[in-house]
Amino acid sequence: MPKDYKGITSDISQYAVELKKAVPDAMNGFYALSKAATAEGELDRKTKELVALAIGVTQHCDGCIGFHVKALKGLGATRQEIAELMAMCVYMGGGPALMYAADALRAYDQFSG
Repeated sequence: MPKDYKGITSDISQYAVELKKAVPDAMNGFYALSKAATAEGELDRKTKELVALAIGVTQHCDGCIGFHVKALKGLGATRQEIAELMAMCVYMGGGPALMYAADALRAYDQFSG
């Protein structure tokens, strides 16, 4: 059964709110780190999101794939850019990365449709 990346990100977002209620200092720290790490600098936001997606794929994280593909879609990334990035993930991560690389393209298509 195919994964539903819109559903995955929605569900995680809902429970991230619950975590923030339970451990606000930790979650605020995470969100501050996220904001600082993705801010424009020598690397633009799109490049940083591409890196984050590659890490998510090679770490086999469905939530990371969903959130970073969604962000990349909003930043104007093309399906071909995602595909070429996935080739690098497969090259560096082998067969297990291939399974999640295919899912990253699925996520792109889901956020495009």
